[in-house]
Amino acid sequence: QVQVVESGGGLVQAGRSLSLSCTTSGLTFDNYAMGWFRQAPGKEREWVACITWSGGNSYLRGSVRDRFTISRVNAKNTVSLHMFSLPLEDTATYYCAASASGKYRCTDEGAKYDYWGQGTQVTVSS
Repeated sequence: QVQVVESGGGLVQAGRSLSLSCTTSGLTFDNYAMGWFRQAPGKEREWVACITWSGGNSYLRGSVRDRFTISRVNAKNTVSLHMFSLPLEDTATYYCAASASGKYRCTDEGAKYDYWGQGTQVTVSS
């Protein structure tokens, strides 16, 4: 049984930093690209970042490119999203997902992700 579990969410003041982690089990981690998505209240889910199987390539959406980084440690089946200088609009539920088809060139298309976590809430306060 595949499990994808996010952690690290919480309440953070605007301008501060927060790191999210995602750990998987039940799958061969380095056969998958990993991605982060988020969904704010009343909005559609949007892609945030992804990283290929080896960690050699990563991509971030334009609005976070200067403030977020994504990394992975295959030996620990873990992918992380490091968020800096958080503004209020980064408040959302953040989801981690695994994509087999995106292994070598990860994708921003949610439909191409095979396994999803339950999400972790990030609330940025003023």
